[in-house]
Amino acid sequence: VQLQASGGGLVQPGGSLRLSCADSGRTFTSYSVGWFRQAPGKEREFVAAISWNGGSKFYAESVKGRSTISRENAKNTAYLQMNNLKPEDTAVYLCALGSLSTTRQAYNYWGQGTLVTVSS
Repeated sequence: VQLQASGGGLVQPGGSLRLSCADSGRTFTSYSVGWFRQAPGKEREFVAAISWNGGSKFYAESVKGRSTISRENAKNTAYLQMNNLKPEDTAVYLCALGSLSTTRQAYNYWGQGTLVTVSS
């Protein structure tokens, strides 16, 4: 498993971004995908998760209604669409593969992360 998150950048408050998480390995469909984020000086926190077939999804309260997690198993890629971004969404966003959960301990494989900065 080799994960690479991408799609971050600088966006104004109220804007949108779509993050991607690509797996260059061959076992993507065996795992659930989780998105987490870590802001400077803060602990890593759960954002969203999706089961291996997309049938189950979970969101943190802080992003619920503003974000959508999805996956395309044929492309070994998962996505996190984030809308109406707020300055408090600023963080490094990381994707991970593992068991469907809101806790980071359930995920075995982690990517490098992509920086999202929300600022005017």
